Amino acid sequence: MKIVIAGAGEVGSHLAKLLSKEEQDVILVDADAEKLAAIDANYNLMTNCGSPTSFTVLSEAGVAQCDLFIAVTPFETTNVIACSIAKNLGAKKTVARIDNYEFMEQRNSAFFNALGVNNLIYPEYLAAKEILTSLERTWVRTWFDIHDGELTVVGVKIRDNAPLCGMQLKDLAASGHNFHVAAIRRRNETIIPRGDDRIIHNDILYFTTTRDHIENIREMCGKRQVNIRKVLVMGGSRIAVRLAAIAGDRYKFKIIDIDRQRCVKLCERCPDAKIVNGDARDIDTLDEEGIDDMDAFIALTDRSETNILASLTAKEHGIKKTIAEVEDLQFISPAENLNIGTIVNKKLLASSTIFQMLLATDSSSSKFLALADADVAEIEVRAGSKITRGPVRSLRLSRDVTIAGLIRDGRGMLVTGQTVIEPGDHVVVFCLSGTIHKIERLFG
Repeated sequence: MKIVIAGAGEVGSHLAKLLSKEEQDVILVDADAEKLAAIDANYNLMTNCGSPTSFTVLSEAGVAQCDLFIAVTPFETTNVIACSIAKNLGAKKTVARIDNYEFMEQRNSAFFNALGVNNLIYPEYLAAKEILTSLERTWVRTWFDIHDGELTVVGVKIRDNAPLCGMQLKDLAASGHNFHVAAIRRRNETIIPRGDDRIIHNDILYFTTTRDHIENIREMCGKRQVNIRKVLVMGGSRIAVRLAAIAGDRYKFKIIDIDRQRCVKLCERCPDAKIVNGDARDIDTLDEEGIDDMDAFIALTDRSETNILASLTAKEHGIKKTIAEVEDLQFISPAENLNIGTIVNKKLLASSTIFQMLLATDSSSSKFLALADADVAEIEVRAGSKITRGPVRSLRLSRDVTIAGLIRDGRGMLVTGQTVIEPGDHVVVFCLSGTIHKIERLFG
């Protein structure tokens, strides 16, 4: 697949690196030659220096033959114009990153389609939805519903008190459980496990199960659900504004921000939240604002280090649910090891949405979740696919790929070695980063 990415900032560079590992034909366009040189030297992709809104530059980048054009510069106007030009030149599908939620409203979709913008991505909205899910289900690190909950992917951190701790997966299989351990996040790597792998303290396990057995997972992991009502938010970012809007009256938000002018704007944009002008890094400020009475703490400043340390402080005050925005990918593994709670990363969320477009022409029928170094995808099985040629045990899947479950006739079910996958099934696949091309060969 030929993909052109406009914008070599954080999101664009991250996407380009991921896609180049997936053996995709990637061209990265940006006006900053230094940014492009740093990427060009280390990754298997092509670069083109020039303005993303230049007809000449985009023509030279080959957008006329590209399957997907992604505009992720820091400026939404540039992204929309670039997509419009790319579509006019012949790009099959276009995606624009935006910063204005109004653009996402259904009443405006026809307008953007007429401009040539097929899809809009608002990373802050994706992050807000992720946080809201974490507030609703406090005992998990990750929650991912497929087909209205027919299958669910759940990520849970294992402690010494968990009945699962110390067990080998083959012993777990013999106990007749109703879930599948699809991946294990251990220290700084993700493992696609086999029967002889043992579950140990501080592992993050990714389960696939059906809706009737979620409680079984919670009990096996030794977790309990905490009801959240009072939420303290550090940083009045766009994520905080969007979170307050989509949460409605479910929670009582108190947002602390050090910038006085931003606080004035927050009072207008978040009328139901209490806005405090102060430095949430200061313990005295947290004490004054009643951190000990809070049910949850969310750190959303623009610095990953600040968010991590603030979440640790909140943990010390006894807050059960902490959520931190960690945008520096190199900090994700240390943050997980420090036990700061749920981690939100806009780059990974944006990548998930775009990878979904790569895996299915009908993006409404597939979903994708990008972890730090692994991915989980839901893919529809086509007639004649290699994956339908025999039971799962005979498919000789690579060790970095596992089939975690499937949807058949609208109902979720787990997969065993005897399962025969049929055309029309929606299959949930876990794989390590850089192995999507192996999945495409199975389903293509």
